[in-house]
Amino acid sequence: MIKNVLAVLVGGALGSLLRYGINLGTLPFSFPFGTLLENIVGSFLLGILTGWFLYIKSPEWVKAGLGVGLCGGFTTMSTFAGDVFLMGSDTSVLLTFIYIISSIVGGILFALIGIVSGRMLAEKRLSVQKEGEVE
Repeated sequence: MIKNVLAVLVGGALGSLLRYGINLGTLPFSFPFGTLLENIVGSFLLGILTGWFLYIKSPEWVKAGLGVGLCGGFTTMSTFAGDVFLMGSDTSVLLTFIYIISSIVGGILFALIGIVSGRMLAEKRLSVQKEGEVE
């Protein structure tokens, strides 16, 4: 249990620092590109991890550290919600709608692509391992 907690702690810190760096780099834009990028990339990464861990056995602390910690610290629903609220009062309705749809559809689409990619990578690794055992 303590390994899981420490892994989530370290992963969450790293994910939060990455998110902070992206936000700093995208401050000049009036559109919340940083949050959109973080959530889409985070969905893709969590998808890859999910697809991978469906086939490759890994310690629970690794799964928790990467999934809950890193991806959880990197992605941000609360900032997305705040962005929507602020955009709704400062920006056109169309731009706000584009941001909402891009975030939701993009996140789901990239999670799906990630899961398929993670599965393919895991299957490839398993087939390479089996080939090595046969020789």
